[in-house]
Amino acid sequence: MNVESPQVKQQQDRPTMAPDHPILTVAIALVVLSGLVLSTTRPPDPSEDGVIANLAENVGMETEEDPPAEASEEGTTVVEAAAVPGTEETTVAYEGDSDVTVTYPAIPDADPLTDFLDRTLTDRVHAFDAANPGAASFEGGWRLTAAGDGIVGVRVTTTETDSEETREGHSTYWYETDDGTVHGSSGLLAGQSELAALNERVREEVPDTVSATSLHPISTLYDSLGFSPEGDLIVEFDDGQVAPTSEGRVHVMVDREEAEELLSEFGLRAREAATRSVEEFTVAAAPEADKDGSSPGAPGEFSPIDDEVDCADPDTRCVALTYDDGPGGRTPELLDALAEHDAKATFFVTGHPVAEHPWTVRRTYAEGHELANHTLAHPDLATLGAGGVRADLDPVQAQVYRETGYVMDLMRPPYGSTNDTVARVTEEMGLAQIMWSVDTNDWKDREADVVAERALDGAEDGAIILMHDIHDTTIDASHEIIRELDERGYTMVTVSQLLGTPEPGRSYVDGVPEEPEETEEPEETEDADEDD
Repeated sequence: MNVESPQVKQQQDRPTMAPDHPILTVAIALVVLSGLVLSTTRPPDPSEDGVIANLAENVGMETEEDPPAEASEEGTTVVEAAAVPGTEETTVAYEGDSDVTVTYPAIPDADPLTDFLDRTLTDRVHAFDAANPGAASFEGGWRLTAAGDGIVGVRVTTTETDSEETREGHSTYWYETDDGTVHGSSGLLAGQSELAALNERVREEVPDTVSATSLHPISTLYDSLGFSPEGDLIVEFDDGQVAPTSEGRVHVMVDREEAEELLSEFGLRAREAATRSVEEFTVAAAPEADKDGSSPGAPGEFSPIDDEVDCADPDTRCVALTYDDGPGGRTPELLDALAEHDAKATFFVTGHPVAEHPWTVRRTYAEGHELANHTLAHPDLATLGAGGVRADLDPVQAQVYRETGYVMDLMRPPYGSTNDTVARVTEEMGLAQIMWSVDTNDWKDREADVVAERALDGAEDGAIILMHDIHDTTIDASHEIIRELDERGYTMVTVSQLLGTPEPGRSYVDGVPEEPEETEEPEETEDADEDD
C-alpha cells in the first residue's frame, strides 16, 4: 500500500499560479495577451519561425507543411503540366517506314532539355525502325514527375508495335535548370557500386518470371527510376525487357530509407522535388552557356578503353583477342574465363545471334568488353552497293544500342572483304574496319589444341587474333589461350584500347605502330648559300 507523505500532498494541492502573488500573475497575463495581439496584426518575421514552431509543438498546434505530391496509377509522382506555365507539347519529326507519333514537352527557358529529348527520342525511333524488320508503329507520350528546387523530371512512355507484338516502355529524365544538364535515371545514383547494389536488390525482389541473367547494372536497363509520394524509389522495366512481354510492366519498389544510401546528392534533391506538391513552377532563366542537355558519363555507361592501361608503354605488351559471329551458347563461359584473368576482348557480333542472346550482349557490355559490328547476315560486303552495305550494318548498330545504350564504332567485314564503297559507308557511319594479324582458322579446324597453338604462336605485342565464339572447340581453346597469355605477361585488351582512337573508314590489321617514313635529305650544292 502506497502512502503519500504530507509534504508531497501539499505540493500537489498547491495551485499552479499562486494567489498570494496577484501582481505577478496579472503581469504575465498581459505579456501573453500582447503577444497574441501582435501575432494577429503583423506577419511573423522569418527569424521567429523556429520559436513559433516550438510554441505550436508545445501547445499541440499543427504546423503548415507542403502537401505531398500526387501519385500516378503506376505509383510514381505526377505534376500537372498546367503547374509549369508556358509548357507546350511538340512532336518528333521522323521520316521512316513505320507510323511514328512521339511528343515531348517544351518548357520555357529549358531549351537544353528540349534539345535532349528531341535528339534522344529520335534516336530511339530510328533504332526501333532499323532493328525490327516488321516495325509497324512507334508512339510516345509524356508527363512531368517533378518540378521544383531547380529540377524537372520528365517521364516518357512509348508503345512499340511490330509484326509480333506490342510493347510498352518507360524512361525518366531529370533536368537541372541552372546548368542545363539532363541526367538519365541512373544519374540519380551515387556511382557504379550503388547501381550494382540496386541491381542485386532488384534481383531479389522481381517475380520468378524474370531471369537473373537478364539483369545487369547498365544504364539502359535502369533508365526509368522515379519516386512515390512517400519518397520510395520505384524501378520499372519495359515490357519484354527482363521477362516475357505477356508479363507486362515489371517494377520494384525500394523503401525510402534503404534507397537513401544509393542516391547521389542530385538524386536526393530530385527526390525532394518529386515528393513535394506543385502549385506553380517556372524556370528562372535559361543556362548562361549554350547547352544541348548532354551529361558526363553516368553509372551504367562503360568505355572499351581502360585509362589505367597504356599499350604505348614499352613495358606493357598488349594483345587483342577478337571473336566473330556470336554471341553463341557458350559465350557466357568464355566471359567467365576472361573475368578470371581480368582480361578484356572484342566481340564482333552478328544480327541474328544478337536477337537470340540479348542478355549475353548486356553482360558483355557490363563487364567492360568491346562490342563491334559484324553485319546482320554475314554477306560479302564488297559485292554490295552502298545502300546494301548500310542496310546490313545499320540493324546491328540499332540492336546493340537498344540492348546496351552503346553506339559501336568498330566493324569487321565478313571474310575480310572490303573495298572503297565499304570504306566510304563505314566512314559515314563512324565505323573503323578491323582486320587481323593472326588467323586461327578455328572455323575450319575444329580442334581445340590446334586453335590454341596457332593463337599462342602468333601472339606478340600489338597482335589482333581472330576467333569465333560460336564453336565449342574455340571456347575450349580459349581457356588455354587466356591462361597462357596471362602467364607470359601479356595484357589482353579491347581493339580500341590497342589502337587508341581508330579512324572511321580506315582498315587496321594490328596495333603495331607504323614506322615513320624515311625522307631523303636534299643534296647540298656549292651555290646553295648564294641562293639563300
